[in-house]
Amino acid sequence: MRKKNTRDTKGRIISAAWELFYEQGYEKTTVDEIIELSETSKGSFYHYFNSKDALLGTLAYMFDRKYEEIEPNLAGYETNFEKLIYLNRELFAMIEDSISLELLARLFSTQLVTRGEKHLLDRNRYYYRLLRKICADGQVCGEFRTDLSVNDLTKLYALVERAMMYDWCICNGEYSLTRYAEENISGLLSGLKAKNE
Repeated sequence: MRKKNTRDTKGRIISAAWELFYEQGYEKTTVDEIIELSETSKGSFYHYFNSKDALLGTLAYMFDRKYEEIEPNLAGYETNFEKLIYLNRELFAMIEDSISLELLARLFSTQLVTRGEKHLLDRNRYYYRLLRKICADGQVCGEFRTDLSVNDLTKLYALVERAMMYDWCICNGEYSLTRYAEENISGLLSGLKAKNE
């Protein structure tokens, strides 16, 4: 029970922080506001995070929560390739709807300069576990290439997704990320498919 409470407390802090970052901007959000919205305590906040800046790396956690939420919907898709397209569409819609461009750009910049844990690349994240499962299933049914490992296929997918988010950031959001992905993601990911596909 203690583990669940710990996860819930940390999750509430993260969710509250990102909600406030989106609504009023990162700079204008205070630790006290995060504590108030999350209905936690200052002690709890500082138990998990040594500063507001430490929350920037938790965007990966928000992405993972989104994947956990939508995973049951994958059963409605016939192919593993369609499942990947669906995951991408849902993530990018979430980003456009609730993650500011400034915050996404900050996340990328912190991941570039950090010497410690790179949250986006953590292979133990739910995101990577789900992608590996889809890629493995795709190989078993002959849909995806088998000359590459499951980890290589997963990395290619994640690379394409990150590249699209990065481009959207450096273009200052001048186009719809979701719409651009809908028009281009199938072509960009076609290299995952088996040659007979």
